[in-house]
Amino acid sequence: MSQVSTITLFEKGEYKFYLLGWEEKEEEGIVQTNQYLIVNKGKGILLDPGGAHVFPRVLANVSEVISPKDIELIFYTHQDPDVTSGISMWLTIAKNAKIYISELWIRFLPHFGVFDLKRIIGLKGHEQKISGNSGATFEIIPAHFMHSPGNFSVYDPTSRILFSGDIGAAVFPKGKRKQIIEDDFKEHLKYMEGFHKRYMVSNIVCKKWVEIVSKRPIDMIAPQHGAVMKGIAANNFLEWLKNLKCGIDILGEIYGS
Repeated sequence: MSQVSTITLFEKGEYKFYLLGWEEKEEEGIVQTNQYLIVNKGKGILLDPGGAHVFPRVLANVSEVISPKDIELIFYTHQDPDVTSGISMWLTIAKNAKIYISELWIRFLPHFGVFDLKRIIGLKGHEQKISGNSGATFEIIPAHFMHSPGNFSVYDPTSRILFSGDIGAAVFPKGKRKQIIEDDFKEHLKYMEGFHKRYMVSNIVCKKWVEIVSKRPIDMIAPQHGAVMKGIAANNFLEWLKNLKCGIDILGEIYGS
């Protein structure tokens, strides 16, 4: 069993941005996922805390840093089960947390066992900001049709980290998993190209997302799968994605004709 410790990606005073450790077996067919925790003045923000499969481990990771009762925001980029199937457990454990997810996906939450929607906040389709009681403010960036029609990324202006959800995802072969890359994007590309060509709708939406996020200074791009891309690797990824032909651009390749 692999075991990797939680990494502090950014720290300034009481403000910390963590990539939580993982210890799942690298099983064939199981999607490897990343979870992130931001802590400011003792209050926590969880980003895509994951499915039921990883809930015990993520809860243990979080509890090493703060009490679950101090989680005030939980953000879901989209609806996939590896992102959201643990939501009913988090609502039970993190009793003071508000849940942010696209308004398009709220109607599906009962299928995850969530019927009480008082703490659920539906995100509209445009850019917006959310703030916690700790004073931390985050920018919500539309990423529609980048894998999901109701999809969002989160930019943290304090750490200058862009949490990109499935955008920037990579799937590593067994024994090759990395947590951070900096100057080896070309080598990393072989683990991410196939996913982006198949799951992103078209170059038009990729280019639009890159245009929007590039208005911000970005030190790291933190996806839900694969490795955090830091520094030059983050820039290389945006430049590559801006020019990627994918989805309906390559229908002949996808359909085999």
